[in-house]
Amino acid sequence: MTKLLNILFLIPAIGIFLPVASGQKSPGYYDNAAGLSGESLKTALHLIIDNHTSISYTAVENALKDLDEDPNNSNNVILLYKRTSQSKASFGGGINDWNREHLWPHSHGDFGTSAPEGTDLFHMRPTDASVNSDRGDKDFDNCQSGGTQHSEATQCYYTTNAWEPPDVVKGDIARSVFYMEVRYEGDSGEADLEIEDFYTSPSGSPGYLGKLSTLMLWHEDDPVDAEEQARNNTIYNNYQGNRNPFIDHPEYVGLIWGDGFAPEPTNHASGFSAHTITLNWTDASGGVLPDAYLVRMGDTGFENIAVPVDGMPVADNFWNTNVSYGTATCTFGGLTENTVYYFKIFGYTGSGAAIDYKTDGTVQQISIEAK
Repeated sequence: MTKLLNILFLIPAIGIFLPVASGQKSPGYYDNAAGLSGESLKTALHLIIDNHTSISYTAVENALKDLDEDPNNSNNVILLYKRTSQSKASFGGGINDWNREHLWPHSHGDFGTSAPEGTDLFHMRPTDASVNSDRGDKDFDNCQSGGTQHSEATQCYYTTNAWEPPDVVKGDIARSVFYMEVRYEGDSGEADLEIEDFYTSPSGSPGYLGKLSTLMLWHEDDPVDAEEQARNNTIYNNYQGNRNPFIDHPEYVGLIWGDGFAPEPTNHASGFSAHTITLNWTDASGGVLPDAYLVRMGDTGFENIAVPVDGMPVADNFWNTNVSYGTATCTFGGLTENTVYYFKIFGYTGSGAAIDYKTDGTVQQISIEAK
Protein backbone atom coordinates (compact mmCIF):
# COMPACT_ATOMS: atom_id res chain seq x y z
CA MET A 1 0.00 0.00 0.00
CA THR A 2 1.42 3.37 -1.04
CA LYS A 3 0.55 6.25 1.29
CA LEU A 4 1.68 9.80 1.88
CA LEU A 5 5.07 9.91 3.55
CA ASN A 6 5.59 13.30 5.17
CA ILE A 7 6.91 14.55 8.50
CA LEU A 8 4.06 14.82 11.01
CA PHE A 9 3.57 17.73 13.38
CA LEU A 10 1.25 18.31 16.32
CA ILE A 11 -1.62 20.79 16.23
CA PRO A 12 -2.18 21.71 19.90
CA ALA A 13 -5.59 23.28 19.30
CA ILE A 14 -7.20 20.02 18.28
CA GLY A 15 -4.64 17.53 19.48
CA ILE A 16 -4.09 15.46 16.35
CA PHE A 17 -1.23 14.69 14.00
CA LEU A 18 -1.57 15.93 10.42
CA PRO A 19 0.59 15.33 7.36
CA VAL A 20 2.39 18.37 6.00
CA ALA A 21 0.77 19.69 2.82
CA SER A 22 2.58 18.66 -0.32
CA GLY A 23 0.18 19.78 -3.08
CA GLN A 24 -0.88 16.56 -4.84
CA LYS A 25 -1.08 12.81 -4.30
CA SER A 26 2.24 11.02 -4.17
CA PRO A 27 3.38 9.28 -7.38
CA GLY A 28 2.24 5.68 -7.53
CA TYR A 29 -0.64 6.14 -5.10
CA TYR A 30 -2.92 3.87 -7.15
CA ASP A 31 -0.28 1.49 -8.52
CA ASN A 32 -1.71 -1.49 -6.63
CA ALA A 33 -5.10 -0.95 -8.30
CA ALA A 34 -3.79 -0.87 -11.88
CA GLY A 35 -5.54 -3.23 -14.28
CA LEU A 36 -8.09 -4.50 -11.73
CA SER A 37 -11.89 -4.50 -11.74
CA GLY A 38 -14.82 -5.73 -9.66
CA GLU A 39 -14.13 -6.99 -6.15
CA SER A 40 -10.39 -7.14 -6.81
CA LEU A 41 -10.32 -3.41 -7.54
CA LYS A 42 -12.54 -2.63 -4.56
CA THR A 43 -10.23 -4.58 -2.25
CA ALA A 44 -7.11 -2.93 -3.64
CA LEU A 45 -8.60 0.55 -3.19
CA HIS A 46 -9.68 -0.28 0.35
CA LEU A 47 -6.13 -1.18 1.26
CA ILE A 48 -4.84 2.03 -0.32
CA ILE A 49 -7.20 4.38 1.55
CA ASP A 50 -7.56 2.41 4.80
CA ASN A 51 -6.18 3.47 8.20
CA HIS A 52 -6.28 7.19 7.53
CA THR A 53 -5.44 9.82 10.16
CA SER A 54 -8.70 10.43 12.04
CA ILE A 55 -9.87 13.64 13.67
CA SER A 56 -12.39 14.17 16.45
CA TYR A 57 -16.00 15.10 15.89
CA THR A 58 -15.29 18.46 17.52
CA ALA A 59 -12.41 19.06 15.10
CA VAL A 60 -14.72 18.49 12.12
CA GLU A 61 -16.21 21.97 12.62
CA ASN A 62 -12.92 23.76 11.92
CA ALA A 63 -12.06 21.35 9.12
CA LEU A 64 -15.33 22.17 7.32
CA LYS A 65 -14.66 25.88 7.75
CA ASP A 66 -11.48 25.27 5.79
CA LEU A 67 -12.69 22.70 3.23
CA ASP A 68 -15.99 24.39 2.36
CA GLU A 69 -14.99 28.02 2.67
CA ASP A 70 -16.79 30.43 0.37
CA PRO A 71 -14.16 31.37 -2.25
CA ASN A 72 -15.64 34.88 -2.39
CA ASN A 73 -15.83 35.43 1.37
CA SER A 74 -13.30 33.80 3.70
CA ASN A 75 -15.57 34.45 6.69
CA ASN A 76 -18.28 32.14 5.31
CA VAL A 77 -18.90 28.54 4.30
CA ILE A 78 -21.04 27.28 1.41
CA LEU A 79 -23.97 25.20 2.64
CA LEU A 80 -24.25 21.97 0.69
CA TYR A 81 -28.02 21.76 0.23
CA LYS A 82 -29.13 25.40 0.32
CA ARG A 83 -26.18 26.49 -1.89
CA THR A 84 -25.95 29.72 0.12
CA SER A 85 -23.04 31.40 1.88
CA GLN A 86 -23.25 31.63 5.66
CA SER A 87 -21.01 32.98 8.40
CA LYS A 88 -18.57 30.49 9.86
CA ALA A 89 -19.45 31.94 13.27
CA SER A 90 -23.07 30.76 13.03
CA PHE A 91 -22.20 27.13 13.73
CA GLY A 92 -24.65 25.47 16.09
CA GLY A 93 -27.95 23.69 16.47
CA GLY A 94 -30.31 26.63 16.15
CA ILE A 95 -32.85 27.00 13.38
CA ASN A 96 -30.67 29.50 11.48
CA ASP A 97 -27.33 27.86 12.28
CA TRP A 98 -25.26 25.46 10.21
CA ASN A 99 -23.86 22.16 11.41
CA ARG A 100 -22.15 18.91 10.36
CA GLU A 101 -23.99 16.68 7.88
CA HIS A 102 -23.14 12.99 7.52
CA LEU A 103 -23.78 12.15 3.88
CA TRP A 104 -23.76 8.49 4.95
CA PRO A 105 -26.16 8.71 7.94
CA HIS A 106 -24.56 7.29 11.05
CA SER A 107 -27.76 5.33 11.75
CA HIS A 108 -26.98 3.29 8.60
CA GLY A 109 -24.09 1.45 10.20
CA ASP A 110 -24.58 2.55 13.81
CA PHE A 111 -21.25 4.38 14.01
CA GLY A 112 -22.48 7.55 15.67
CA THR A 113 -20.10 10.51 15.66
CA SER A 114 -17.01 8.54 16.62
CA ALA A 115 -13.88 8.31 14.51
CA PRO A 116 -13.16 7.16 11.94
CA GLU A 117 -16.59 6.63 10.27
CA GLY A 118 -18.39 9.43 12.10
CA THR A 119 -15.72 12.05 11.40
CA ASP A 120 -14.46 11.07 7.94
CA LEU A 121 -14.23 14.36 6.06
CA PHE A 122 -15.01 12.78 2.72
CA HIS A 123 -18.65 12.54 3.77
CA MET A 124 -18.90 15.44 6.22
CA ARG A 125 -20.33 18.68 4.81
CA PRO A 126 -21.73 21.94 6.25
CA THR A 127 -25.52 22.21 5.97
CA ASP A 128 -28.28 24.35 7.41
CA ALA A 129 -29.26 22.79 10.73
CA SER A 130 -32.96 22.49 9.96
CA VAL A 131 -32.33 21.18 6.43
CA ASN A 132 -29.92 18.63 7.90
CA SER A 133 -32.69 17.50 10.23
CA ASP A 134 -35.16 17.20 7.34
CA ARG A 135 -32.75 15.07 5.30
CA GLY A 136 -32.34 12.87 8.38
CA ASP A 137 -31.27 9.37 7.39
CA LYS A 138 -33.07 9.21 4.04
CA ASP A 139 -31.53 7.39 1.09
CA PHE A 140 -30.48 9.32 -2.01
CA ASP A 141 -32.76 9.16 -5.05
CA ASN A 142 -34.54 11.34 -7.61
CA CYS A 143 -37.66 12.77 -5.96
CA GLN A 144 -38.99 15.59 -8.15
CA SER A 145 -41.73 13.34 -9.55
CA GLY A 146 -44.10 12.73 -6.66
CA GLY A 147 -41.83 14.37 -4.09
CA THR A 148 -41.93 17.64 -2.16
CA GLN A 149 -39.76 20.68 -2.84
CA HIS A 150 -37.97 21.79 0.30
CA SER A 151 -39.14 25.20 1.51
CA GLU A 152 -35.64 26.43 2.47
CA ALA A 153 -33.29 24.37 0.30
CA THR A 154 -35.40 24.93 -2.79
CA GLN A 155 -33.13 22.91 -5.08
CA CYS A 156 -33.81 19.82 -2.93
CA TYR A 157 -36.76 17.43 -3.10
CA TYR A 158 -37.76 14.65 -0.77
CA THR A 159 -40.18 11.82 -0.08
CA THR A 160 -40.72 9.65 2.98
CA ASN A 161 -37.80 7.46 1.95
CA ALA A 162 -35.46 9.55 -0.18
CA TRP A 163 -33.66 12.86 -0.57
CA GLU A 164 -32.64 14.57 -3.83
CA PRO A 165 -29.90 17.25 -3.53
CA PRO A 166 -29.18 20.07 -6.00
CA ASP A 167 -27.91 18.98 -9.41
CA VAL A 168 -24.61 20.80 -8.94
CA VAL A 169 -23.54 18.51 -6.05
CA LYS A 170 -25.15 15.21 -7.04
CA GLY A 171 -21.92 13.80 -8.40
CA ASP A 172 -19.94 15.03 -5.38
CA ILE A 173 -22.36 13.24 -3.06
CA ALA A 174 -22.33 10.06 -5.13
CA ARG A 175 -18.54 9.88 -5.06
CA SER A 176 -18.57 10.48 -1.30
CA VAL A 177 -20.93 7.54 -0.84
CA PHE A 178 -18.82 5.32 -3.12
CA TYR A 179 -15.77 6.23 -1.04
CA MET A 180 -17.53 5.28 2.20
CA GLU A 181 -18.44 1.79 0.97
CA VAL A 182 -14.88 1.08 -0.17
CA ARG A 183 -13.20 2.64 2.88
CA TYR A 184 -15.31 0.80 5.48
CA GLU A 185 -15.31 -2.97 5.06
CA GLY A 186 -15.83 -4.09 8.65
CA ASP A 187 -12.18 -4.67 9.49
CA SER A 188 -10.34 -3.24 12.51
CA GLY A 189 -13.63 -3.00 14.41
CA GLU A 190 -15.07 -0.51 11.91
CA ALA A 191 -18.52 -0.64 10.34
CA ASP A 192 -19.13 -2.53 7.12
CA LEU A 193 -20.96 -0.16 4.76
CA GLU A 194 -22.79 -1.36 1.64
CA ILE A 195 -24.64 0.55 -1.11
CA GLU A 196 -27.88 -1.08 -2.22
CA ASP A 197 -30.24 -0.43 -5.13
CA PHE A 198 -33.34 -0.11 -2.93
CA TYR A 199 -34.54 2.02 -0.04
CA THR A 200 -32.86 1.01 3.19
CA SER A 201 -33.47 1.39 6.92
CA PRO A 202 -31.30 2.18 9.93
CA SER A 203 -29.08 -0.79 10.65
CA GLY A 204 -25.99 -1.98 12.45
CA SER A 205 -23.06 -3.45 10.60
CA PRO A 206 -23.45 -4.02 7.70
CA GLY A 207 -24.95 -0.59 7.27
CA TYR A 208 -26.92 -0.11 4.06
CA LEU A 209 -27.65 3.01 1.99
CA GLY A 210 -29.38 3.51 -1.38
CA LYS A 211 -29.85 3.86 -4.23
CA LEU A 212 -26.94 2.57 -6.25
CA SER A 213 -28.40 3.03 -9.74
CA THR A 214 -29.31 6.65 -9.01
CA LEU A 215 -25.91 7.42 -7.52
CA MET A 216 -24.22 5.99 -10.61
CA LEU A 217 -26.30 8.29 -12.83
CA TRP A 218 -25.48 11.29 -10.64
CA HIS A 219 -21.79 10.40 -10.85
CA GLU A 220 -22.01 10.39 -14.63
CA ASP A 221 -24.20 13.49 -15.02
CA ASP A 222 -22.23 15.69 -12.59
CA PRO A 223 -18.54 14.98 -13.29
CA VAL A 224 -15.58 15.92 -11.08
CA ASP A 225 -14.72 19.63 -11.16
CA ALA A 226 -11.77 21.67 -9.91
CA GLU A 227 -13.47 22.54 -6.62
CA GLU A 228 -14.07 18.88 -5.77
CA GLN A 229 -10.51 17.96 -6.71
CA ALA A 230 -9.16 20.77 -4.53
CA ARG A 231 -11.18 19.50 -1.55
CA ASN A 232 -9.80 16.01 -2.18
CA ASN A 233 -6.24 17.38 -2.19
CA THR A 234 -6.74 19.34 1.03
CA ILE A 235 -8.17 16.37 2.92
CA TYR A 236 -5.23 14.29 1.73
CA ASN A 237 -2.52 16.84 2.45
CA ASN A 238 -3.78 18.61 5.58
CA TYR A 239 -6.07 16.20 7.42
CA GLN A 240 -6.42 12.48 6.70
CA GLY A 241 -3.55 11.43 4.42
CA ASN A 242 -5.89 9.45 2.15
CA ARG A 243 -7.83 10.28 -1.00
CA ASN A 244 -11.20 9.63 -2.60
CA PRO A 245 -10.35 7.28 -5.50
CA PHE A 246 -13.55 8.13 -7.37
CA ILE A 247 -12.54 11.77 -7.65
CA ASP A 248 -9.09 10.88 -8.98
CA HIS A 249 -10.36 8.02 -11.16
CA PRO A 250 -14.07 8.39 -12.00
CA GLU A 251 -13.85 5.27 -14.18
CA TYR A 252 -13.42 3.13 -11.05
CA VAL A 253 -17.18 3.43 -10.41
CA GLY A 254 -18.08 1.48 -13.54
CA LEU A 255 -15.24 -0.99 -13.03
CA ILE A 256 -16.51 -1.90 -9.54
CA TRP A 257 -20.30 -1.62 -9.74
CA GLY A 258 -21.02 -2.44 -13.36
CA ASP A 259 -20.26 -1.73 -16.99
CA GLY A 260 -22.70 1.17 -17.28
CA PHE A 261 -19.85 3.56 -18.03
CA ALA A 262 -18.18 1.66 -20.86
CA PRO A 263 -17.59 3.83 -23.97
CA GLU A 264 -20.82 4.25 -25.88
CA PRO A 265 -21.08 2.99 -29.49
CA THR A 266 -19.73 5.32 -32.16
CA ASN A 267 -22.73 5.15 -34.49
CA HIS A 268 -26.45 4.46 -34.37
CA ALA A 269 -28.13 1.58 -36.19
CA SER A 270 -29.36 2.37 -39.68
CA GLY A 271 -32.37 1.29 -41.70
CA PHE A 272 -34.56 1.20 -38.59
CA SER A 273 -38.11 0.46 -39.81
CA ALA A 274 -41.25 -1.30 -38.72
CA HIS A 275 -41.84 -2.41 -42.31
CA THR A 276 -39.63 -5.49 -42.28
CA ILE A 277 -40.15 -9.16 -43.01
CA THR A 278 -37.99 -11.85 -41.45
CA LEU A 279 -37.81 -15.24 -43.17
CA ASN A 280 -36.78 -18.52 -41.57
CA TRP A 281 -36.17 -21.96 -43.07
CA THR A 282 -34.66 -25.36 -42.41
CA ASP A 283 -31.34 -25.98 -44.14
CA ALA A 284 -31.16 -28.51 -46.96
CA SER A 285 -29.67 -31.86 -45.96
CA GLY A 286 -28.18 -35.00 -47.51
CA GLY A 287 -25.83 -35.50 -50.47
CA VAL A 288 -24.21 -32.29 -51.70
CA LEU A 289 -25.01 -29.50 -49.28
CA PRO A 290 -25.38 -25.89 -50.45
CA ASP A 291 -22.71 -23.36 -49.59
CA ALA A 292 -25.32 -20.64 -49.34
CA TYR A 293 -28.77 -19.47 -50.46
CA LEU A 294 -30.04 -16.70 -52.69
CA VAL A 295 -33.33 -15.29 -51.38
CA ARG A 296 -35.18 -13.26 -54.03
CA MET A 297 -38.12 -10.92 -53.38
CA GLY A 298 -40.79 -9.48 -55.67
CA ASP A 299 -43.94 -7.42 -55.24
CA THR A 300 -46.03 -8.55 -58.24
CA GLY A 301 -46.21 -12.32 -57.83
CA PHE A 302 -44.08 -15.46 -57.74
CA GLU A 303 -44.02 -15.71 -61.54
CA ASN A 304 -42.15 -12.42 -61.80
CA ILE A 305 -39.23 -13.55 -59.62
CA ALA A 306 -36.44 -14.39 -62.07
CA VAL A 307 -34.73 -17.77 -61.84
CA PRO A 308 -30.98 -17.29 -61.27
CA VAL A 309 -28.53 -18.50 -63.92
CA ASP A 310 -25.51 -20.68 -63.23
CA GLY A 311 -22.24 -18.81 -63.52
CA MET A 312 -23.96 -15.45 -62.92
CA PRO A 313 -23.92 -14.58 -59.21
CA VAL A 314 -26.55 -12.14 -57.91
CA ALA A 315 -25.33 -9.31 -55.66
CA ASP A 316 -27.14 -8.30 -52.46
CA ASN A 317 -29.58 -5.42 -52.91
CA PHE A 318 -33.11 -4.39 -51.92
CA TRP A 319 -34.61 -7.38 -53.78
CA ASN A 320 -31.95 -10.03 -53.17
CA THR A 321 -29.85 -11.32 -50.32
CA ASN A 322 -27.27 -14.10 -50.03
CA VAL A 323 -27.22 -16.10 -46.80
CA SER A 324 -24.56 -18.62 -45.76
CA TYR A 325 -25.56 -22.22 -45.08
CA GLY A 326 -26.31 -22.69 -41.38
CA THR A 327 -27.77 -19.20 -40.83
CA ALA A 328 -31.34 -20.17 -41.80
CA THR A 329 -32.79 -16.67 -41.52
CA CYS A 330 -32.73 -13.27 -43.22
CA THR A 331 -34.62 -9.98 -43.05
CA PHE A 332 -35.84 -7.65 -45.77
CA GLY A 333 -36.38 -4.06 -44.63
CA GLY A 334 -37.70 -0.72 -45.86
CA LEU A 335 -40.86 -2.34 -47.23
CA THR A 336 -44.13 -0.54 -48.00
CA GLU A 337 -46.85 -0.90 -45.40
CA ASN A 338 -49.84 -3.11 -46.30
CA THR A 339 -48.07 -4.45 -49.40
CA VAL A 340 -47.77 -8.18 -50.18
CA TYR A 341 -44.24 -9.36 -51.00
CA TYR A 342 -43.27 -12.67 -52.63
CA PHE A 343 -40.14 -14.69 -51.89
CA LYS A 344 -38.23 -17.64 -53.36
CA ILE A 345 -35.11 -19.32 -52.01
CA PHE A 346 -32.45 -20.99 -54.17
CA GLY A 347 -29.58 -23.05 -52.75
CA TYR A 348 -26.21 -22.91 -54.52
CA THR A 349 -22.62 -24.13 -54.41
CA GLY A 350 -19.49 -22.34 -55.53
CA SER A 351 -19.04 -18.67 -56.31
CA GLY A 352 -18.31 -16.30 -59.17
CA ALA A 353 -18.25 -17.97 -62.58
CA ALA A 354 -18.41 -21.37 -60.85
CA ILE A 355 -21.66 -20.68 -58.99
CA ASP A 356 -24.26 -23.45 -59.47
CA TYR A 357 -27.89 -22.79 -58.44
CA LYS A 358 -30.45 -25.52 -57.73
CA THR A 359 -33.48 -24.50 -59.77
CA ASP A 360 -35.18 -27.80 -60.60
CA GLY A 361 -37.74 -29.56 -58.45
CA THR A 362 -39.86 -27.66 -55.94
CA VAL A 363 -38.42 -24.23 -55.14
CA GLN A 364 -39.66 -23.02 -51.76
CA GLN A 365 -41.75 -19.85 -51.92
CA ILE A 366 -43.86 -17.71 -49.58
CA SER A 367 -45.89 -14.50 -49.70
CA ILE A 368 -46.20 -12.10 -46.74
CA GLU A 369 -47.87 -8.73 -46.19
CA ALA A 370 -45.63 -6.04 -44.69
CA LYS A 371 -47.23 -4.33 -41.66
